[in-house]
Amino acid sequence: MWQSLLKHREFLLAGVILLMILGIGSRVPSFLAPGNLVEMFNDTSILIILALGQMMVLLTKGIDLSMAANLALTGMIVALLNFHYPQIPVWALLSLATVLGLVMGVINGLLVWKLGIPAIVVTLGTMSIYRGIIFLLSNGGWINAHQMSSDFLGLPRAVVLGMPLLSWCAVAALLLVGYFLRYSRTGRAMYTAGGNATAAYYTGINAGKMQFISFSLSGALAGFCGYLWISRFAVAYVDVANGFELQIVAACVIGGISTMGGIGRVLGCLLGALFLGVINNALPVIGVSPFWQMAISGAVIVIAVLLNERGNKRKGRLILRDAALARQTSGASHE
Repeated sequence: MWQSLLKHREFLLAGVILLMILGIGSRVPSFLAPGNLVEMFNDTSILIILALGQMMVLLTKGIDLSMAANLALTGMIVALLNFHYPQIPVWALLSLATVLGLVMGVINGLLVWKLGIPAIVVTLGTMSIYRGIIFLLSNGGWINAHQMSSDFLGLPRAVVLGMPLLSWCAVAALLLVGYFLRYSRTGRAMYTAGGNATAAYYTGINAGKMQFISFSLSGALAGFCGYLWISRFAVAYVDVANGFELQIVAACVIGGISTMGGIGRVLGCLLGALFLGVINNALPVIGVSPFWQMAISGAVIVIAVLLNERGNKRKGRLILRDAALARQTSGASHE
């Protein structure tokens, strides 16, 4: 039963999401309106992008708890720049946010790779540092919508082919990360480095370097989302996205990405984020208390972790064993 369940994990998750949508729609028909579904995906777009970054870190047996703080800091910086220098083009601010996020990801990666500090310790520390920098930059103040330019606020809301540009950013991120992990040498090396460090060593893959690359990409995606978050919600302050790192990790875990490294797919990451997106959008519609929303989300995360760990014990790390079997088979055929 467990083997069958884990084998069809993503199919089952997609079915659960569909049943949830149909169930809520049976009680609130307007929930099934195409416009509402598009808006629900749009609301989940930032979570999808961030979960993709977290997925790459988890694949290399790390974790990045500083993504939300990275987002908040880059968002505050571009919001302040837009307030004081509204003539700066939006594309330049978006690029700056991505580069700043990349730099913060590089810092995390270097500390983990070169100094050997556990990823959870590094990112907890940098998370606090980034939040402190936000307070120093803003003096604890807010940047509100009326202090931001119309171009700054309008870009993610621009509608292209029936969907806001923010949603298309999530689609583009899914395609790019999916292609990178499936077809690039570095992407495949991330799976090997996280799944079996011994096999990675004997195949010439530097596991520490793969972690560094994953943290760098995670930081860049967080920085990119810094602008998207601030422009979408039209406010920048110290506690922006505070606690959102838990949602990011939860989306990955629910989607089947193993916290032990080497296991996970982009499709699962997408479905995990959509699952949380449906919960966050649907339960308030039917009047479910926010406390029950938290309890339901927590229960789902615990179940997902149990399923993941059960799958890890069943699958193990088979890279070296499979290679040995292949050599034995080849030798027997020559005989």
